[in-house]
Amino acid sequence: MRIGVGNDHVALVYKEEISRHLREQGHEIVDYGTDSPEPTDYALWGERVAEAVASGEVERGIVICGTGEGIGIAANKVPGIRCCICSEPFSARLSRQHNDANMLAFGARVVGIEVAKMIVDEWMSAEFLGGRHQRRIDLISHIEQKTRASR
Repeated sequence: MRIGVGNDHVALVYKEEISRHLREQGHEIVDYGTDSPEPTDYALWGERVAEAVASGEVERGIVICGTGEGIGIAANKVPGIRCCICSEPFSARLSRQHNDANMLAFGARVVGIEVAKMIVDEWMSAEFLGGRHQRRIDLISHIEQKTRASR
């Protein structure tokens, strides 16, 4: 699978570790994050990966900042993105199964690197269950379209 990964300066080491972990599993990684330890704005990187996911350039996206919150919120502003912000594996799995999350966010200051790998593994291995969950995804898409049309 082709996965976009993005990060701010706080999560530079995490981006490298997670990218290596995913490459070892056979995934292709497209790096959209910063490679510099100089302070930068997480929203820029969240948007960059989200645009790549929304356009189909990559199949899924993973974004990492200090808490995962800011970069995940920024990603969710891009139409078509369902980015879950997770700090443990169970929510990551259910975000795929129930919400068809196409992006994952977590915080380098919140979870250790081994827990981050577990979160990524659960999220990557889970599949959308469809059924009653599809109706809810359709409702989310309807809200998104309605909001865009009213602007």
